[in-house]
Amino acid sequence: MAAYEEEITGVQKAAILLIALGPEKSANIFKHLKEDEIESLTLEIANTRSVPPDLKEKVLEEFYEVCLAQQYIAEGGIGYAKELLDKALGEDKARDVIGRLTASLQVRPFEFVRKADPSQLLNFIQDEHPQTIALILAYLPSGQAAAVVGSLPPEKQADVAKRIALMDRTSPDVIKEVEKVLEKKLSSLVNQDYTIVGGVDAIVSILNTVDRSTEKHIMETLEVEEPELADEIRRKMFVFEDILSLDNRAIQAVLREVDNNELAVALKNANEDVQNCIFTNLSSRLAAMIKEDMDYMGPVRLKDVEEAQQKIVNIIRKLEDSGEIVISRGGGDEIIV
Repeated sequence: MAAYEEEITGVQKAAILLIALGPEKSANIFKHLKEDEIESLTLEIANTRSVPPDLKEKVLEEFYEVCLAQQYIAEGGIGYAKELLDKALGEDKARDVIGRLTASLQVRPFEFVRKADPSQLLNFIQDEHPQTIALILAYLPSGQAAAVVGSLPPEKQADVAKRIALMDRTSPDVIKEVEKVLEKKLSSLVNQDYTIVGGVDAIVSILNTVDRSTEKHIMETLEVEEPELADEIRRKMFVFEDILSLDNRAIQAVLREVDNNELAVALKNANEDVQNCIFTNLSSRLAAMIKEDMDYMGPVRLKDVEEAQQKIVNIIRKLEDSGEIVISRGGGDEIIV
């Protein structure tokens, strides 16, 4: 295997695999590749005159093993995959296969946690330090993380949210230590590169999914403790294009509060779906007038368009806070009848 690894590159392996699979299957694979990947593979295939049978067998065998490992990881996480591969391939071969897979696909730390039920996960981590909780949640899907955040004690919610938002790069050693605390064996498989995780976008995804009361509590706390951070989060939580998620009644309520000139500027750079959504909720006369204003105003600075759109977003948030409209979210808002 060592000689095989030294004598052939990853691109050469991929080219041999595509040749072995045949043109029809290879064409389907090409549909999912980037242009530069297609170019390098096409060049490699063109320069490959013949492939010895034993080399083709080794490439196909490696491909099968990696596919098998990826399937096991998807089914039950890395620990589950390693256990099955140990039985199927032997411990040394299993470690080699998973090592190559985690390096090439950058399998995320805490993969085993992603399979856990949120309520079970909450019981497991709720007594940990807020920084530890934040690190774990930052690696989870936003829906799963939102369920955990929403169930934390109120005094911990904002603290964990703040730590996720302020998180930047996490050392592999720290990740390993946390995983040891969780009594899992993932630490030996963690990629040694620093991993970018967390940040404002991560907490925005979570806050967009939790219930409104949890979101409101967290934001009110952050506005006192970290006003600049709270402002940055609020700006990202509902963007102008999200107006498509509102029902017609809510959109009409928003438009009643919007200045017509501001609306024309805001729509100048909006996509067609957003424009149609807005015009549908205006009278035909007013929609025609706004369209005419957009045509006659000529080029508009992007900064002015973004400011006009943000003003409309602020109106949407204000109407939601006052209970006049409801923004649909995935965290189990109360049913309004």
